[in-house]
Amino acid sequence: MGDDSHVLVTGGAGYIGSHTCKALAKAGYIPVTIDNLVYGHRSAVKWGPFVEGDLADEELLRQVMHDYKVQAVMHFAAYAYVGESMQTPGKYFRNNVTNTLNLLNAMVYSGVQKIVFSSSCATYGMPQQLPINESHPQCPVNPYGESKLFVEKALRWYDNAHSIRSASLRYFNAAGADLDGEIGEDHNPETHLIPLVIQNALSQQKNVQIFGTDYDTSDGSAVRDYIHVTDLATAHVKAIDHLTEDGNSVFLNLGTGKGYSVKEVIKMVEEVSGNRINVDEVSRRAGDPPVLVAQCDLANELFCWEPQCSDLKTIISSALHWHQKDQTFFSPVPEKETVLEKLAYDN
Repeated sequence: MGDDSHVLVTGGAGYIGSHTCKALAKAGYIPVTIDNLVYGHRSAVKWGPFVEGDLADEELLRQVMHDYKVQAVMHFAAYAYVGESMQTPGKYFRNNVTNTLNLLNAMVYSGVQKIVFSSSCATYGMPQQLPINESHPQCPVNPYGESKLFVEKALRWYDNAHSIRSASLRYFNAAGADLDGEIGEDHNPETHLIPLVIQNALSQQKNVQIFGTDYDTSDGSAVRDYIHVTDLATAHVKAIDHLTEDGNSVFLNLGTGKGYSVKEVIKMVEEVSGNRINVDEVSRRAGDPPVLVAQCDLANELFCWEPQCSDLKTIISSALHWHQKDQTFFSPVPEKETVLEKLAYDN
């Protein structure tokens, strides 16, 4: 492949980042992962070169962009625990905001003018109308969402000043695992509903807590819009294609437009796994909206993108398949690769 196909993927050893690296490689790009491995997994980097490093190191970012002749960036690296962000906001603004500014400044220095940013529906805060479209007011209710919104605003100004075009993709609830079973969701600590319920089904977890059963929903439990991680990865590739074809900066929702309740998720895990889930019904958590569902017409209009594998049964079946496997199966990446060592990888 030519030098014009290298894409720098920050956080490419993480959940969504690693799935997107696979999609990039399949589409003919060469993903170059940079990750500090605080939450990512070295073994999840399978489709391109790996550089262990932190976005706080702007000098390293410049060197990576130069050595790999990077033409575009996909930015996933961030802390993403909402509760933790409420307790330690400085940690989140330093990592998610300050380090992103380092990345943008390295792009300016290196002449890289395309970036796809992993944003979040957390920038919207409490929904004022449903489904949530891109013109919905952005009023975050936690530092995590605020940090994502700050970056979106920074991207507008970097476009204005430096012609860095961006696609900010506002995810709803990423879920599921690679349909081939090569990679999956492995957080520590795990806070996402679907893997927690699956772990319970596999006798790896204590009772699943349902936070609130008195919402104004069909069964009283909270409703969320779950999007398969493979569909998210496909959208990222389409975003890179859009920017490569001189498309303007965009801000887009990524979801399905359909919500599932906590109880519906639990019932589906029971159906797919054949095991009963033990639950504890507890009081609502402060700040949890009853319903979060996306309107995604714009992504379809601009990218011709729509989810292909985000029905709840496929999401849960793929995640269960991955969790049932021995998680030591990941192919190792060379331990001592430096920025200058450009190794050959199979796609």
